[in-house]
Amino acid sequence: MSLQSDAFAPGAEIPTEYTCEGADISPPLRWSGVPAAAKSLVFIETDPDAPDPAAPKTVWTHWILVDLPPADGSLPAGVTAEQLPSEARPGMNDFKRLGYGGPCPPVGRHRYFHTLYALDTTLPALQSATRAELEQAMAGHILGRAELIGTYQKQKG
Repeated sequence: MSLQSDAFAPGAEIPTEYTCEGADISPPLRWSGVPAAAKSLVFIETDPDAPDPAAPKTVWTHWILVDLPPADGSLPAGVTAEQLPSEARPGMNDFKRLGYGGPCPPVGRHRYFHTLYALDTTLPALQSATRAELEQAMAGHILGRAELIGTYQKQKG
């Protein structure tokens, strides 16, 4: 599987528009190579460098999407819950809200891991799932995985 964005290249800086210093909207994403046996896709965006890349203490969850259709596809920039495919739904991020919360690192340049998982099942019982709940439910069901990493450092002090 592969995961890409028209907003930034792998390993490159995420444009300000998709961060707390900009419009704080989700970046556009597209994926391909979904395994034929997949029943659903799950998307998770995390920051493993929180709060400080020199001394990380936690993995911060920025965005969760559950039960995306199991096919090659895409999401537009700024996608809302209402714009998601009918069976898909957002999970709870570490900002304690559903949907996207953009990069907003307090110190230094952080890495943001955008990870798409192909599962051999659907997860209809998970509503407003946290990353821990989702990872537990996904265990033993992952058929494939794609990752896109971007970076961001605040421009303003």
